[in-house]
Amino acid sequence: MTISINEKAKRNAHGLMLLSIFFAATSFPIGAAITHALPPAVMMFVRFLLAAILFSPYLLLKNTLYIPSAKKMLGYGILSIPLAVFFWCMFESLRYTSVLNTGALYTLVPAITAIYALIINKEVTHKFRSMGLLIGTLGAMWIVFRGDYAALINLDLNKGDLIFIIGCLFLGLYSPLIKRIYNSEPMEVMTFWVLICAAAWLLLVSANQLADIVWSSVSYKVYGGIIYLSLFTTLVTFFLLQLCVVRIGPTKVAAYGFLTPLFVIVISIILGTDHFELITLPGIIMVILAMLIIQYEASPIP
Repeated sequence: MTISINEKAKRNAHGLMLLSIFFAATSFPIGAAITHALPPAVMMFVRFLLAAILFSPYLLLKNTLYIPSAKKMLGYGILSIPLAVFFWCMFESLRYTSVLNTGALYTLVPAITAIYALIINKEVTHKFRSMGLLIGTLGAMWIVFRGDYAALINLDLNKGDLIFIIGCLFLGLYSPLIKRIYNSEPMEVMTFWVLICAAAWLLLVSANQLADIVWSSVSYKVYGGIIYLSLFTTLVTFFLLQLCVVRIGPTKVAAYGFLTPLFVIVISIILGTDHFELITLPGIIMVILAMLIIQYEASPIP
């Protein structure tokens, strides 16, 4: 059976999203390890600026490094706001909550994305996918509250959890906005200018803190962490995310976020920064099931 180029692109997108989620998951333990070294806004400004600098030679080789029109720049500026807010919230929240909690709360993003996709893209979430979103959200809550129903009912969230939820509300806008703003330009062009715009927003927020930083006293471990975050969890991840949104849509892309707690748990155990709690296993099974449900395309879907 012959597979069309379009079908091959869609299948490849699923593999690329697994890689993207793996890199995204590594940002939680690495972020937790270095978040106290610098103010979050400063660290994120350096991260986005460095990612744009590292990406610029590729644009030069592709002859796509140019100044977009004012309309395009406005779109990229809007698209960068959810990223800037989310990553500030992420690094601020890691000062007060655990890596596993943030990884689990990240699985709220698919449901939030589906709501925004309906409003922005008129993308209807069918009953089958809605069931998957519900199962995934319940699974995420199970992990965060360790199966403690009383804590769930009382919404026993710490300060870091609440900050991270605000970040997730903003990140949910990102994929639907890509679908709305993207206009067939080279994907690397969008990636580069979104990184530049995000760095610009973060510079505005961190400008009064930059002069107080003694850069020579910052450890090599922190610089190494920032370089890793810039290259893999920013540059590579955003490029893959934007590419896959165009191919398979924002809701399916966001659904891969359900795998984040699983990757975070495995990575944290390997690094020795966290331990596995058996009580979280039902929640993990639920979020994996939710991801599979949303990715499955029944024909037709009622």
